[in-house]
Amino acid sequence: MYFPPNMKKAILVLEDGTVFEGRGFGAEGEAHGEVVFNTSMTGYQEILTDPSYNGQIVTMTYPEIGNYGVNPEDAESRRPFLKALVVREYWEDPSNWRSEDDLGSYMAKYGVVGIEGVDTRALTKLIRSEGAQKAAVSTVDTDPGSLLGKVRAARGIVGVDLVTEVSCESPYGWSEGAGAWRPEGEGPSAGGRRFKVAAYDYGLKQNILRKLTDLGCDVTVVPSRTPPHEVLAMDPDGIFLSNGPGDPAAVAYAVESVRTLIGKKPVFGICLGHQIVGLALGGKTYKLKFGHRGGNQPVKDLRTGKVEITSQNHGFAVDPESLGSDVEITHVNLNDDTVEGLRHREHPVFSVQYHPEASPGPHDSSYLFEEFVGMMKENA
Repeated sequence: MYFPPNMKKAILVLEDGTVFEGRGFGAEGEAHGEVVFNTSMTGYQEILTDPSYNGQIVTMTYPEIGNYGVNPEDAESRRPFLKALVVREYWEDPSNWRSEDDLGSYMAKYGVVGIEGVDTRALTKLIRSEGAQKAAVSTVDTDPGSLLGKVRAARGIVGVDLVTEVSCESPYGWSEGAGAWRPEGEGPSAGGRRFKVAAYDYGLKQNILRKLTDLGCDVTVVPSRTPPHEVLAMDPDGIFLSNGPGDPAAVAYAVESVRTLIGKKPVFGICLGHQIVGLALGGKTYKLKFGHRGGNQPVKDLRTGKVEITSQNHGFAVDPESLGSDVEITHVNLNDDTVEGLRHREHPVFSVQYHPEASPGPHDSSYLFEEFVGMMKENA
């Protein structure tokens, strides 16, 4: 393999012993994590900065990455959280009017290792057939045997609390919207009433906050370990549970907090927040073989029969057989029938496994934020 003067040899080693050689870009170094794939055609900066990818090495199935650069507006959190990025072809000379930096320099700034020149189709097929597994990318240790030993000795993500590593350290207010416009007198929060929302940060994406702000919400973000009595003392109109990384069963403190809050205030959960709702309502979760990551996942709303194309990023799911009769399954994934939405039959609680805020991805499901505001209005 040819190595330009500004690129070093890099290797990707999987737990099963599979080795991919490539060229390094971004930061030099070595990164360990669970190797997964994302099928989005655009949105690599949003993916890098989605805290839900903490602990993971992300493979992009789209072949050319970096061609439109990066910019401050497209970041979904304060910095990238994934461990490494795997691509077929890295484009180091971006061309886009919004670009302010190239992807490789952005990754180097935050210590994110990248590898290009990998047969990402072969890697994706391997993950689909064998499942997501531990792996490492390195530009400093390019001995496959040495790296394999370290991969097999590394921790996995099952049973590990990855949320504490990405959550905010103290509460803060949020007031920035996405610029959505509504005619005067329209929208569920019309009439001058603004709703106070307490948002648990398990790995929060900022576009969620923008969506809530545009719908007339005053949002206060709180750390993942905030006790429920402190949240209730804020007297919010509703409580939001964010997305986040890893195994939901490993954040028992969050499950207990949500169990305490259910029935006291309207609750809306997304992604990890959805799984935490499922556990708080007495259900169980399990690890998917290779997860759902991308902007093209079909989900059916069982209440209306409509199909939404959704943005998703998760490796665990709620077991439908573990849910009691007081819980209604509202949405299912049409690819594998996994649970994509829940609603309690008595209390104002609902959640979805996918990402209605998109970034990146389609906007088919943005109506769910309006449902949350409507629920707060009904319970005011």
